[in-house]
Amino acid sequence: MAIYTDGASRGNPGPAAFAYLFVRDGEVVHEASGRAGVTTNNTAEYMAVIHALEEARAWTDGPVALYSDSQLVVRQLRGEYRVNKAHLRTLKEEVLGLAREFSAVTFSSVRRSDHYVSKADALCNLELDRRDRE
Repeated sequence: MAIYTDGASRGNPGPAAFAYLFVRDGEVVHEASGRAGVTTNNTAEYMAVIHALEEARAWTDGPVALYSDSQLVVRQLRGEYRVNKAHLRTLKEEVLGLAREFSAVTFSSVRRSDHYVSKADALCNLELDRRDRE
């Protein structure tokens, strides 16, 4: 299964949201979004990965390919970048713990213009717009 995630904040820190899509055979089979409180964009990106993997447990225990436009998060998860901030280290460990519940998880970065990441970004913006209207 392929998972595409995005996190966004309006301000850094600021009101934030996360979103993710599950894709099988080129079709979106599930999508979800939520609010991430007031936080940084990097935290919102991690929260998107965490929420996606939590939900994915109900869909599969097989291999998962997770895609994000956050090169920082992907490279931290793959061990290519150090995680200097304690709160991000905690989020990274949570992701890696969730990843152990699947037969395999790969983390890849894609361009922000990727079709599915663009859809996830639109879901984040809908969450943030909804918050602004309340």
